[in-house]
Amino acid sequence: MLGRAVTASLSISVTSPNPLSKSFFGKTTNTHLSSSSENPFFTLSTLSWNISRRSSSRSSRMEKSFTTRASAQPLTNADELIDSVETFIFDCDGVIWKGDKLIDGVPETLDLLRSKGKRLVFVTNNSTKSRKQYGKKFETLGLSVSEEEIFASSFAAAAYLKSINFPKDKKVTSAKKQFIKSHMLVYVIGEDGILKELELAGIQYLGGPADGDKKIELKPGFLMEHDKDIGAVVVGFDRYFNYYKIQYGTLCIRENPGCLFIATNRDAVTHLTDAQEWAGGGSMVGALGGSTQREPLVVGKPSTFMMDYLANEFGIQKSQICMVGDRLDTDILFGQNGGCKTLLVLSGVTSLSMLQSPNNSIQPDFYTNKISDFLSLKATTV
Repeated sequence: MLGRAVTASLSISVTSPNPLSKSFFGKTTNTHLSSSSENPFFTLSTLSWNISRRSSSRSSRMEKSFTTRASAQPLTNADELIDSVETFIFDCDGVIWKGDKLIDGVPETLDLLRSKGKRLVFVTNNSTKSRKQYGKKFETLGLSVSEEEIFASSFAAAAYLKSINFPKDKKVTSAKKQFIKSHMLVYVIGEDGILKELELAGIQYLGGPADGDKKIELKPGFLMEHDKDIGAVVVGFDRYFNYYKIQYGTLCIRENPGCLFIATNRDAVTHLTDAQEWAGGGSMVGALGGSTQREPLVVGKPSTFMMDYLANEFGIQKSQICMVGDRLDTDILFGQNGGCKTLLVLSGVTSLSMLQSPNNSIQPDFYTNKISDFLSLKATTV
């Protein structure tokens, strides 16, 4: 029998005395008013799916939750796992490709799953590309994947801002003017993917690669100015990261009342090439977190925002989803937070020794070397 790992937990949570009920994506979600209620966008951003704080602090997790999870089992019967779900969500970096190199056996594996009528979805924390740009990358690698099957954290950032009614332009009604007249723009510390998704959402922005060459001349009496209309700072992976961006984003978050601090992801490392691991978007987010002393709202994995979004988009029951990824603290936790089956592949960041380390508390349901093992691991006769 194919079974989920058993979890027993005792959790203690502290909530606001002012509960609200707000409907998003056709669902009713319980929310609680934040003490930082001067900005209505920040109040709405306290929805249960939008923050992955349970993964940001080990000590915080230990104080609030005591969880016992059975050790992951090696995948020995791929057919049984395939037959038990209707949708597979795949991470990309370390699962489908490394850098610009396709991992062996991926095309045949995806063809097999499609032939069995399975829905395939591809979710990546890499915010450097938009959904359309990722579609071109899949095509370049010889994979037939539609834009609607791709959910990047760049898209998640724009979708999140739309979900909280972040203003799209500077034309405001008198009824709302008191709330949004000073919060019209997003400052982006990131690359083209975030900019393109914000454009598609109709949201105005500043920053991005355009600020990559800007420098600060630190001389006596110098005061850096920033736009008071910035209502959110979105931070993702940024190869053009510099001190100008750190200071600009810091000023917006610290000095613009209610300015949101949104992270596409907190990945420590990423696969920019297949030769080694590179510092990930979490390093840029960490810099802003350090200077502002604020925790970001994380819209990428392991936050359940994208899971809730795509479950609603496709009408998927989460119990009928298997999340496949190479990272424990993002992919596997993402699946577990969403109530899905989870499969760890050892073709990316996580090694078997890391999985089995006594210091690791995140255990997937199953693990295997790579997704092409689906082609060879057949049912055995008992």
